[in-house]
Parts: sequence; C-alpha cells; structure tokens
Amino acid sequence: MKRPAIAILAIGAIVAFDQIVKQLVERHMDYHQMIELVPFFALFRTHNQGIAFSMLSGLGPLPLIVISLGVIAFVLWLWRGSAPERWISHAGFALIIGGAIGNLIDRVWHGYVIDYFLFHTPVWSFAVFNLADAAITVGAGLVILDELIAWWRQRGVEKAE
Repeated sequence: MKRPAIAILAIGAIVAFDQIVKQLVERHMDYHQMIELVPFFALFRTHNQGIAFSMLSGLGPLPLIVISLGVIAFVLWLWRGSAPERWISHAGFALIIGGAIGNLIDRVWHGYVIDYFLFHTPVWSFAVFNLADAAITVGAGLVILDELIAWWRQRGVEKAE
C-alpha cells in the first residue's frame, strides 16, 4: 500500500455509498418490488441469504460473516505484498475490500445482503446484485488486468534478452 490514506478514503467512500443506496432501497421500495428504469434494467428489492448467486444460503449468517472476514484478510494480505507501482491492483484491492465490507455490514446488521440491481429481458434475467457486488467484480477485474499487464511486460523483457 503506497498511499494508505487514499486507500482508506476510497474504501470508506465505497462502503458509505453502498450503505446509503441500500438504506434508500429498504426505506422506499417494497420487498420484491420492481421499478423499471430502462427496458433491460430495473431496481428490484430482494434479500440474499447467501453469497454470490445465493450460494451457501443455507449456512446462516455467522459462517458467511466468518468467510467474509477471511476474504477481507486475504485481500489485505495480497495487497500488502504487492509492489507499490502496481496501482491498478491497488485500486482493485480497494474496490474488493470496500464491497466486501459493505456486504459484511448487511450480514451483521440484517442477517442477509440487500440486493437491488436487475438486468433482464422478457425471457432472461441476471442475478440481482448491489453496488458492493459491482465494486467486488470491477476490483477483481482490475487485479486480473494488472496481472495480465505484468505478465505481458515480463514476457516482453524476456524476449528482449
């Protein structure tokens, strides 16, 4: 972590925005209410008792809280061991941790995660997700992208030698 203050600010912003949106959804939408925004995207309030795609929903909140804490600790460990110039990975780690904390707060407070984004067509729909999930996904994508860039650069160096 080259700039911990920026990282902490980014993580805090993700968590705060995620929690504000979730509270707005909880207060102003009925359970399973759908608000169509465009023909393929809607707000749809639901609760996820599990993790991604409702996996492990039968475990209950406590094991999922422990798993979430383990994931956050693992990502922090990866982040701490990454080179200072790997700013793309650092941004990805911040997004992953911010999203994980946002969903962890839901799990601790409610026993489930509040989801509300729904991509759909008349015959298909994607899993309902939230801003924290999006941050985790984009963050993971950034870490993978940075790994590919590092691999590509290393490969170029090896070819030049």
